[in-house]
Amino acid sequence: MPPADPAAHTGTAVPATADVNAGADSSARLRGFRHAGPSAGVGADLGANAGVSGLGEDTVDLRLPDELLALIADASSGSHGARRPDQDTAQTSDAIATTRAASVPSVPSLVPAEDDLLDRVADWGPTDTSVGVFQLVPVRVERDLPLISRWMNDPAAAAFWGLSGPRNVTEDHVLSQLAGDGRSVPCIGALDGTPMSFWEIYRADLDPLARHCPVRPHDTGIHLLVGAVADRGRGLGGLLLRAVADLVLVRRPSCARVIAEPDIRNTPSIAAFLTAGFRFSAEVDLPDKRAALMVRNRALRHLL
Repeated sequence: MPPADPAAHTGTAVPATADVNAGADSSARLRGFRHAGPSAGVGADLGANAGVSGLGEDTVDLRLPDELLALIADASSGSHGARRPDQDTAQTSDAIATTRAASVPSVPSLVPAEDDLLDRVADWGPTDTSVGVFQLVPVRVERDLPLISRWMNDPAAAAFWGLSGPRNVTEDHVLSQLAGDGRSVPCIGALDGTPMSFWEIYRADLDPLARHCPVRPHDTGIHLLVGAVADRGRGLGGLLLRAVADLVLVRRPSCARVIAEPDIRNTPSIAAFLTAGFRFSAEVDLPDKRAALMVRNRALRHLL
């Protein structure tokens, strides 16, 4: 459940147009519980609601889908998270080493179309917004790592993503996703062709997040980091979150909800999600944070 903490600031009250900078802790990335490693297995209980209050209609009793049962059978432990406590570190290290050695050019070549779990993010294409044309571009390590690492070392981002330090810290986080099965896809967000944000699009129902709150089959999660300081505080976080959530719902017809779990302390991030049409569903206790579960329902898409 890598972070979508759009705005990596801690702070007090923030207007609803606040920007999402730091990490989609929606991004509110959990250290060690991030969606960094789609390579790890699932083992998620879709009906789990431990540590959640006020779940209301979001609590459902589901039979595990055949797709998830098959993934569980193939995997020994689960998550996106680069530093997740329950991660099989040996397996992940091997996968990262293999990916680095292969010098993988892009995500699309790693995820066969027939096995893609996110309906080919690379093919989603551009979308028009009031501030320009926006597009999610799957990360290419050799091209994008220096920029992402620089963004992660910004104090505002570091507070929620926990990926500051040497470049290999960010590299391992990204490679663990690229070496996986496609349940989490790291992307650069380009506005009018200029890289300006880092995103992670992930299958929430195949993520350890499902152990801590009720999720539904094909629920799709978002993590966002608005990278450049000059792009923060302009309302871009909420605007782009809405655009990407719409894109998910258009490109993933099987997905009924887009969700995020920013740190409950990250008020700018939560405000950005509210501006984007998400609603606050519950507070959730996760291994590395107390999060605000934010949900955007397909059925309410045109009302919020």
